[in-house]
Amino acid sequence: MDKNYQLGSVVVMRKEHPCGENNWEVTRLGADIKIKCLKCQRSIMMPRIDFNKKIKKVKTF
Repeated sequence: MDKNYQLGSVVVMRKEHPCGENNWEVTRLGADIKIKCLKCQRSIMMPRIDFNKKIKKVKTF
């Protein structure tokens, strides 16, 4: 699976957010990844290892 993402990429996660959206924008990279929901604009941070397990695909760079 191609997991090439960068700052500003839109990614699809396996599990959807409680608002019903599963498209997220990457807003911070590092040991932790910060992503923002594209529907309700909420942000979460998670370790890069967990992020790589939960990502389904990368839509855009």
